[in-house]
Amino acid sequence: MTTIYNFSAGPAVLPKDVLQQVQAEMVDWHGSGMSVMEMSHRGKEFMGIAAETEADLRELMGIPANYKVLFLQGGASSQFAMVPMNLLRGKAGADYLNTGEWSKKAIKEAKKYGAVNVVATSEDKNFSYAPTQDSWHLDPNAAYVHYTPNETIGGVEIFWTPETGSVPLVADMSSTILSRPIDVSKFGVIYAGAQKNIGPAGLTIVIVRDDLIGETLKGTPTMFDYKIHADNDSMYNTPATFSMYTAGLVFKWLKARGGLVAMEKTNREKAKLLYDALDATDFYASPVAKDNRSLMNIPFTLKDAALDEAFLKGAKERGLIQLKGHRSVGGMRASIYNAMPVEGVRVLVEYMNEFEKSHG
Repeated sequence: MTTIYNFSAGPAVLPKDVLQQVQAEMVDWHGSGMSVMEMSHRGKEFMGIAAETEADLRELMGIPANYKVLFLQGGASSQFAMVPMNLLRGKAGADYLNTGEWSKKAIKEAKKYGAVNVVATSEDKNFSYAPTQDSWHLDPNAAYVHYTPNETIGGVEIFWTPETGSVPLVADMSSTILSRPIDVSKFGVIYAGAQKNIGPAGLTIVIVRDDLIGETLKGTPTMFDYKIHADNDSMYNTPATFSMYTAGLVFKWLKARGGLVAMEKTNREKAKLLYDALDATDFYASPVAKDNRSLMNIPFTLKDAALDEAFLKGAKERGLIQLKGHRSVGGMRASIYNAMPVEGVRVLVEYMNEFEKSHG
């Protein structure tokens, strides 16, 4: 039987060990007679799961005590509104870096609540790079500075942390969280949708510094107030219980494999395999500047776009699925999140070499 390697950008591949544990516990979690999906979110069983999930995430990321970890429903796109609602705090506006489609969505939403100063943009080169900080035009009176460290669609990653002084730094880490160590203390807010590198869809994690909680725009819905969720340990309403439980298992899987230091080493190995293959020929091309090539999402094109469908068809026959690029970019995209094994990338590179020989 052909091994399937799923390169989807999200919802994405989950560790097989985790899926097998979910399967084993599906009907009867730890002798409780209940599935996690059937538990009261305020019962002792699930409260224990939630507490352990948060503790493991804090350990993995080194989250300081003066930060709250919120487990919220829905996708990270809700944060495009929640961030300005919670962080403008009497200021007229905020700074945003524009490096791709997700940055643009965040900017568009933020404009509904205040002035947006775009500090820099890479739209001049079709979002194929990230502007260095010396080109940014920061407003010292901004309420916060927002950026997207990894653009899932364009495959542009920023490996350095912006310096914003006393202005809080906000990061949409949906497609890069847990891929490598970061210093959480340099951020005011970190948020991430779960369905790429954490767990199933339906859960968004927000890590927010204590001093940024408690002052919202007039008219902010109760469910969009960070303080409500922080004061209620993310249990103000029923959270995405099954997604939280699965995320907790992923956190334990990461810890068992050496945490984020070990994960970064593996992720760099995988990315190097694929980028080296792209650079070794003119049959394939990477559209991203070398300094900004993502470890998680790798878009690439074929020399002749007319071969795209044949490439995808052959890949599927080899068990290599979900490689079609985003509709706004075209070409191919291989998302190689934590759960993608090195072997999956090796098989992809072997197929790419064979395809070039037969079609080059």
